[in-house]
Amino acid sequence: MITSVKKKTLILCFAFIVCTVLCCFLVPMTSDIGVAKLGKTIVIDAGHGGSDGGVTGGVSGVLEAEINLAVAKSLKNYFERSGYDVVMTRKGKDGLYSVGAKNKKRSDMQARRDIILNASPDLVISIHQNFYPLESVSGAQVFYSDESENAVEIAEDIQRSLNSKLGNDRQIKSGDYYILKCTSFPSVIVECGFLSNRAEEKLLVSAPYQQKVAYAIFSAVHASLGGEGHDHG
Repeated sequence: MITSVKKKTLILCFAFIVCTVLCCFLVPMTSDIGVAKLGKTIVIDAGHGGSDGGVTGGVSGVLEAEINLAVAKSLKNYFERSGYDVVMTRKGKDGLYSVGAKNKKRSDMQARRDIILNASPDLVISIHQNFYPLESVSGAQVFYSDESENAVEIAEDIQRSLNSKLGNDRQIKSGDYYILKCTSFPSVIVECGFLSNRAEEKLLVSAPYQQKVAYAIFSAVHASLGGEGHDHG
C-alpha cells in the first residue's frame, strides 16, 4: 500500500518529468523566432579604453571609458532588439591599439576606422563623456561633421531626444574630430554629460540613467531611419 508521502513524491516526480518534456519541445520553438531584420547596420563606438581612460569623474573617480562602454552596450541591446545589425568597435575594457604601437592613440583610432569601413554602416554613433573646468556646465550634446548632410539631420534628431528625455537644453555642434571624418559614412559623437558636474556625474555612473541615455539616442535614430533606405553622405 502506497503511503501519502510516497504519493506526493510520485506526483512531484511526474510533474517534473512533464515540465522537462514540455521544455524540450518549447525551447527550440521559441529560440527559432528571431527579430525581423531591417537591413540596416549601426556602428557603436565606445570611446577610449585600455591605457586611455578618457576624463575622470571628479567625485567618483570613474573613468570615462567605463561609462562609454556601459552606454554603448545598452544602446547595442536596443538596436538589436529592433532588428538592426550592430557592430561594436570596442567590446571590452581594452583599447584597440596594436601591441607595441609607438603611437597608441593613432593605432587605436585607425583600428576604429577600419572597423567602420568593413561594416559599411548606415550610421556611426561614438559615445563619450564631457568635462569642463566650470562645474555648473551640464547636459548631453551631439557633435557632427558639417561635411555630411545626413549626419546633421540625425544629430539634430538625437539632440532633440536627449533634451526632451533628459531635461537638457543644448544644441548640436560641428566638430573636427577624427571619428567623424575618417570615413564617408554618417557619424555623430554623443557626449552623454559632464563628469565635471557633480549632479550629472552621479547620474552618469548609475545603470538606469545610462540606459535612459541609450534609449534617448536609440529612439531618435530609429525614428529617423524609419525602416526606409538611408543614403550615405
